[in-house]
Amino acid sequence: MTFHLTSLEEIPHVAKQFLDEYGHNTVFAFDGEMGAGKTTFISGLLNAMGIHELEGSPTYSLVNVYDSAMFGKIYHFDVYRLKSEEEAYDIGIEEMLYGGGVCFIEWPEKIANLLPDNTIWVYIRNQDDNTRTITVEQ
Repeated sequence: MTFHLTSLEEIPHVAKQFLDEYGHNTVFAFDGEMGAGKTTFISGLLNAMGIHELEGSPTYSLVNVYDSAMFGKIYHFDVYRLKSEEEAYDIGIEEMLYGGGVCFIEWPEKIANLLPDNTIWVYIRNQDDNTRTITVEQ
């Protein structure tokens, strides 16, 4: 499935569509270059999941944890700063990935070997006309 964003104002609508289609899944890997809008789209998803006090990108903390009345435990990872998969083990990532909570992961290629087989890959791409394309692969 592909979503096309022409403006930031469309994020709440697209986030709701995304969750209606894929919200029963638990692990989402967000692939996109720096500045593609990964954190912005994940923030829209968190808002649609009932989380309104966001902590921003977990760039330095590696993971932000939220509790949603509708979806339960939600983990937002930014593993850009990890130097190895071993570091991911050290923060207990395996327990979070396989613990039944919803996981949104930025820079998933850093931990690709640790991701469950049923991970949903979300590709966010900037277009020449300043729009974004979000392509989802199961």
